[in-house]
Amino acid sequence: MIHADAGMMEQVLMNLALYGRDAMPNGGILRIATEFISIPEIQPPRAPGARAGEFVFLSVQDYGTGIAPENLSRMFDPFFTTKDVGKGTGLGLSTVFGIVNQHEGWIEVETEVGYGTIFSVFLPVANAPGGPGLVMECEPVSTAGKETILVVEDEAPVRELAVIVLERQGYKVLEAADGDEAIDVWERGGLRIDLLLSDMVMPGSYTGRVLAEKLHCVKPSLKVIICSGYSADAGRDTDDIGENFVFLQKPYNPRKLCETVRQCLDAKEPTT
Repeated sequence: MIHADAGMMEQVLMNLALYGRDAMPNGGILRIATEFISIPEIQPPRAPGARAGEFVFLSVQDYGTGIAPENLSRMFDPFFTTKDVGKGTGLGLSTVFGIVNQHEGWIEVETEVGYGTIFSVFLPVANAPGGPGLVMECEPVSTAGKETILVVEDEAPVRELAVIVLERQGYKVLEAADGDEAIDVWERGGLRIDLLLSDMVMPGSYTGRVLAEKLHCVKPSLKVIICSGYSADAGRDTDDIGENFVFLQKPYNPRKLCETVRQCLDAKEPTT
């Protein structure tokens, strides 16, 4: 057993699985395995945070393109990506790295160009000697709801994760890949939408700000959450949308998403 946030663990698995899928554009085998492992004293440490103790070991292995040696030192940096423009945010692996560190674990990577990659995640066993584990705080309030939310996000994995997380909280979720598609969804029943959750920078005719302003004019009671990974300062450009506007910094974990949505719907300032 480990002390962990289930939503965050789901995000770790999803991001690593999506990485493996993208590394095998022609298909292939993706192996996911877990096991209990006891690590003796490590000399020298194999990776930052590595230590002796008892851990749950999670491995995600693909047989794809592998990672070039010159990219290994930067692979967990936010916004670093080798994909073409518009095909990757560079946030997937940095999100995994942040979640694993938050749970007092670490990640090791084995890779060879042309042969594939193995991501190995080590998480401390609860109450295990040598591994203090992570005591997660209980939710102070419920983040569930029955309102209707429109999620607008051009990165399919990010959009799919947000939809899954929100639907599990009881919300009715509509989705769109960009602002133009969001307008079409709105025209088919926008007045029943209670909250707009939109990326700031998107392809097409509308940025998150322009889309929010357009829909907010039609329905002044509409609550708005704009997301961006570039800078928290990006939200300042939308201050004039009104008190219903909230900015959410990327990358966010499922708990932060649910808390921000509930606080925005309840007209409360989100915690930072």
